[in-house]
Amino acid sequence: MSRTGNATANGGVANTGYLRIRKLVQVHQAAAPRPPLDVAADALAGAVRGQWEEEAALRRLLEPAPLPLRWQVTRRKVAGRIDGAVAEEGRARFDPLPGLAPVTRDVLRRGGGLPALHAVYGGLPSGRLLLVGEPAVGKTSAAILLLREALRHRAKAAPDERAGIPVPVMLTPFGWDPAEESAADWVAGRLCHQYTLFRSRGGLDRARELLADGRIALFLDGIDEVAGKPRAAMLSALEEADFRVVVVSRARALTGRHQRLSGAAALEIQPVSAEDAGAYLMNLLPDPGPSGWEEFHRRLHEPGSAVAETLTSPLAVSLLRDVYADHADHDGRRVDELLDTARFPDARSLREHLLDQLITTAYTPRPRRPRPRHSPETARRTLRYLAAQVTSTQADRELRWWHIPAWTDPRPRTIAVGAVTGLLYGLVGLFVLWETTGPLWACLLAPLCAVAGAVLAAHRHAELSDQPPLPSAGWRDIFPPRAVALGIFVWLFSGTVSWLALQLPGMHPLPVWLACLAALPLGFGTTLVSSRGYKLVAGTLLGTGSGPGYNELRDRLSRRPVAETQAVGPREVWRHHIGLRLLLGLLTGVAVALFAGLLAAHEYGVEKGALVGALAGLYPFLFAGPVGNLGVATALAALQLSAAEGTPVRLVAFLEDARRRGILRAAGPAYQFRHDWLRARLTGPARSGD
Repeated sequence: MSRTGNATANGGVANTGYLRIRKLVQVHQAAAPRPPLDVAADALAGAVRGQWEEEAALRRLLEPAPLPLRWQVTRRKVAGRIDGAVAEEGRARFDPLPGLAPVTRDVLRRGGGLPALHAVYGGLPSGRLLLVGEPAVGKTSAAILLLREALRHRAKAAPDERAGIPVPVMLTPFGWDPAEESAADWVAGRLCHQYTLFRSRGGLDRARELLADGRIALFLDGIDEVAGKPRAAMLSALEEADFRVVVVSRARALTGRHQRLSGAAALEIQPVSAEDAGAYLMNLLPDPGPSGWEEFHRRLHEPGSAVAETLTSPLAVSLLRDVYADHADHDGRRVDELLDTARFPDARSLREHLLDQLITTAYTPRPRRPRPRHSPETARRTLRYLAAQVTSTQADRELRWWHIPAWTDPRPRTIAVGAVTGLLYGLVGLFVLWETTGPLWACLLAPLCAVAGAVLAAHRHAELSDQPPLPSAGWRDIFPPRAVALGIFVWLFSGTVSWLALQLPGMHPLPVWLACLAALPLGFGTTLVSSRGYKLVAGTLLGTGSGPGYNELRDRLSRRPVAETQAVGPREVWRHHIGLRLLLGLLTGVAVALFAGLLAAHEYGVEKGALVGALAGLYPFLFAGPVGNLGVATALAALQLSAAEGTPVRLVAFLEDARRRGILRAAGPAYQFRHDWLRARLTGPARSGD
């Protein structure tokens, strides 16, 4: 073989050896346990991705293709000098994210679209970015698209580089008091509230570790809804944060002397151009387009026309899309009616018309769309009421379904719950006492049972109007595997011990099956006490160990694989209350009834044991189930509102349906109106024809 051939062969052998070694290294790295923060960050990224992919789809930011996003460095005085953002005169606070280059003054001045915006976000040395603009210009939509781009960049990165790319999370600032909490503590608390990954007691520390290690970037939307002094305090706290921050706000809210985020690059989202709006709308239409659209398209490019001045915001374009373009191919409204200058002389009148027609269109039956459950009139009346309540009672403009009971007089609801509970207690008590103690004691004690049950139930239900904090959602919080295993152990152990003890001389022996059945409630109670369901059995026969002294044990037993994390939205929290907690209340009552009933049956016979079990199980069933259930209180309040205001009986289902129809949007576990313009329009004076 020639020297060249030997060299080639040797090179091939060397290359093959290198590939084998590299493969072995990769296999070893894959088999090695991953650092806990890596696992937690990846799990959080998955939950955030699922949350905002759904929200982006509901906002129709993905299909059809979104309106082009364009930005420029703002000329408004909302931030310091650009030198502080690019760190040309000092040390960079943050290194560029893997795969991105440092941002310079020239890069910022060029402006650009979404890819350039992500490059600025990931390469800005100060780690501080402001997205500002006029109302409805698309700031929140730009932030969502940027967040999705940041998640895509992180997902494409190599595993060893992913640790240096933070997970973006979008929050609203409502409820944050910078005088009481640092930015990191507040964000960690909100993460615990919004993602199941951080539900255990150790979850708060895990969230803080992720923030301290730069694994999380904060997208803060809605700071312009906060009053002046608190807003200034928030911005000051964000300056000291050790993680990347993106603030989304109306420009006017940040023009005060103390309303600026030092070191930030302030980018202004540009209005939609006539060319972009026209191309976006025309692409939605069939070919050939319906009559009127060609003239509308021409007027759109006419400077100074009401149409041209209105369609400079993505909100207005999306409203026109929803009302006209989506239904143009099946007897939809004729778009050329918008060209009537006598009816729509300016942009405001045209915008208000689109806002008014949005609800009518959303709740009018259309081909290939789910049939609305409510008429446009009912929907408008309900949304007007909701908008008025949010405006008058919520400074943060968030619509929280668990606040609905506070909108009504609690006395009728409390009296009804107390009366029904007292009636049940009285009837069951009368029957049990009649069979066990005789008619005289039954007639004396049954009314006392009824009164006591009514008073306790009414007091318990009235407490729900105080807007208690939200619990976690999901079966895994109530039945974590380790707590279930402990419950099974207690069940088998107690059943075996009780069976053996009753075999002693002088005792009444039990069959094995009966001993195991009697011990089953103890195992069920142990599982609840050892998990986040401990409050359901507190104060009952099964509630031993439900106090705070066992929190550390609960924390250890409730930890679960972080890969199961998910975002908790309004629908999930509602389902937790109205479904999961009701069922658990029923199971708790059955468990107590089984435990007490079997013990009584062993001593006094099956008939009396069943009676005792029914009386003992009624209390925990009612108090752990419907009486103490916030979802039930909300449903009863919805009945009150339906009678008084004409709103739907299933009000929470209406909220979720309104979100699906583009009227509301989700903000964590709460709802918000699609835009402040819509909320303001609904709270304004009603127009003829509404």
